[in-house]
Amino acid sequence: MSGERLLLVDDEPQLIRALRPALGAAGYEVTTAESGQAALSHMAREPTDVVILDLGLPDVDGKEVIRRIREWSDVPILVLSARDLESEKIAALDLGADDFVNKPVGVGELLARIRAGLRGRERRFASHAHLKTGELEINFASREVTLEGDDVRLTPREYDLVRTLARHAGRVVTHKQLIAAVWGPDARVDAQFVRVLVGQVRTKLEADSGSPKILLTEPGIGYRLRAED
Repeated sequence: MSGERLLLVDDEPQLIRALRPALGAAGYEVTTAESGQAALSHMAREPTDVVILDLGLPDVDGKEVIRRIREWSDVPILVLSARDLESEKIAALDLGADDFVNKPVGVGELLARIRAGLRGRERRFASHAHLKTGELEINFASREVTLEGDDVRLTPREYDLVRTLARHAGRVVTHKQLIAAVWGPDARVDAQFVRVLVGQVRTKLEADSGSPKILLTEPGIGYRLRAED
């Protein structure tokens, strides 16, 4: 049993009735909130390990809840919403959400996404000098990257891309976030520059760059570095 404290923020009674027992059976200590303000008030009083958040709340938009949480907490936030527009996903992720799942969602997929978010948090609290995910290892102090024990020679810009994705391993990083990290916050470049750079990196990290297993695409949104134990 996991024992992590999970806050489920949604105003649909039917969804809460379906998810609460399933999440509890998986070992989570589940608290529910039916509004954004109720969620923020709970988090101010009680420790919370992961948040599942609907965007369509009755009092305040869920994106505002994300923004306010990120002012003081790095708790994993998984958005669960019927809003399937790419612009909504991108906005939520840019504000600091860790992942976005469309309603309806199977319990199995939801639990897998929660576990990925919690693993990502553990990595962020681990050593800031080193990351290992699968056969990929990155030494941030020396800027060295190895794959299956072999050195991978990256250009400075390629390394900045890999470093940014590695710092958020398992989480979606948007085109906007990657542009700011690699080219600078004021750079006048678009997503095509990111796609080209990703293609270059894949030729060095992937056995088959046309079928990537490490650097994954989130269509229309950005990229995710696969997180493995």
